[in-house]
Amino acid sequence: MAQNGHGLGFEQKLWTAADKLRNNMDAAEYKHVVLGLIFLKYISDSFEQVYDELRNDPQSLGPEERDEYIMRRVFWVPKEARWQYLQDNAKQSTIGKLIDDAMELIEKENPSLKGVLPKDYARPALDKRRVGELIDLIGTIGLGDAESKKKDILGRVYEYFLGEFADAEGKKGGQFYTPRSIVRLLVAMIAPYKGRVYDPCCGSGGMFVQSERFIEEHQGRIDDVSIYGQESNSTTWKLCKMNLAIRGIESRQILLGDSFHNDQHMDLRADFILANPPFNISDWGGEHLRDDVRWRYGTPPTGNANFAWVQHMIHHLSPSGVIGLVLANGSMSSNTGGEGDIRKNIVEADLIDCMVALPSQLFYNTMIPACLWFIRRGKRESGTRTGETLFIDARKMGEMVSRRNRELTDEDIRKIADTYHAWRANEGYEDIPGFCKSAQLADIRTHDHILTPGRYVGIEEQEDDGIPFEEKMKELTSQLRQQMEEGRRLDEEIRKNLESIGFKI
Repeated sequence: MAQNGHGLGFEQKLWTAADKLRNNMDAAEYKHVVLGLIFLKYISDSFEQVYDELRNDPQSLGPEERDEYIMRRVFWVPKEARWQYLQDNAKQSTIGKLIDDAMELIEKENPSLKGVLPKDYARPALDKRRVGELIDLIGTIGLGDAESKKKDILGRVYEYFLGEFADAEGKKGGQFYTPRSIVRLLVAMIAPYKGRVYDPCCGSGGMFVQSERFIEEHQGRIDDVSIYGQESNSTTWKLCKMNLAIRGIESRQILLGDSFHNDQHMDLRADFILANPPFNISDWGGEHLRDDVRWRYGTPPTGNANFAWVQHMIHHLSPSGVIGLVLANGSMSSNTGGEGDIRKNIVEADLIDCMVALPSQLFYNTMIPACLWFIRRGKRESGTRTGETLFIDARKMGEMVSRRNRELTDEDIRKIADTYHAWRANEGYEDIPGFCKSAQLADIRTHDHILTPGRYVGIEEQEDDGIPFEEKMKELTSQLRQQMEEGRRLDEEIRKNLESIGFKI
């Protein structure tokens, strides 16, 4: 019987063991080997849980009746694809082909997974002994039984592994993974309770997963939300579909394709848009889209897709919808290629609801400083915060979780989100020097429509230490005099040393 990892950091222990089996395989390739097996273990565990229930239920149609599983929204797993069968054959040289066959069978029996699962385990380059060891390792944890689902063991393992693979892959890894604390902040701020949620560059689907968690934590109904997404990278799209499938999230509208050149949701007007588009991409094919209907606020430069993403999302926003997206800091102030004019037009249309400057080192894939844009339609119609924008400077927040990476804490996320919601509701909000400022459109005009929060929030107030001003000045003057005397002494010492070797000053 598989044991659940209840101890602190079991995800890390599992990752360390799995990573040892990687040998010389590139992380980008190994990712699909591991995550595919984790997915297979999960759906097999879920199946076995129901199988045992049906076997002991005289009212059921029987444990081998496919319809019983469909009714329970559990994937039907044929005998040759069940985990126990694979584990029994883990030491066989044919294990790679057995896994590929299992993936094929599952896709055939479950149309929603068609074309999604990895099926390249039989390739000669993949060490079959290590694959067998990996099966034994993943077999030690329960993933899909009722107790594991209750503790979200799978979610913890899958999300941890996604993050570790993003870290191991470096720059390329960030294309499929947005750090969890940033996703949690975005979701906490736009609060997607009910309506259509859209991500035009959805990566591995973290925005959707976190939205579901948010709804459940706030006693909402997951059926009140429908998700739409698009991803241009086929392997990342498969990761997303698996990530959603293991959580039972409907993914029929998560489609494959380039959002700029093959917009699969042309008629969609979403209530909530959450996205982390790739920063500053220059080869997005903008030269072929110069007269596109989406460029309402100005044609984006061909050398940078930042404002193409912004306008693509605004185009897909419902009349009262809200966008939360991650962009490079340069987007707040750049004037290159007409970006300043586009930003000005968006500001003048009263679409900018809130800007958040993020701390550094939050991302696995880039050291480029980032910010959050919150864009809202219908401010004028609702009469709420018309002509105003909230600026939040969160650059000093977060804590280091490794030598290279920082995370926003629960307290940080709560403070930023609560500040935003208090400001939106106009209940209990106050400007805090150095942290937040509600600015009028006229203020933003005086800054040439630059949206960097540091320009607006001012300097943090210093606590009064109770020392009289005269005493402070006397102390500072004394320190300055001592420094000047030390400087003169060093100058004299240097002069004497130079003279001793024949140099005269």
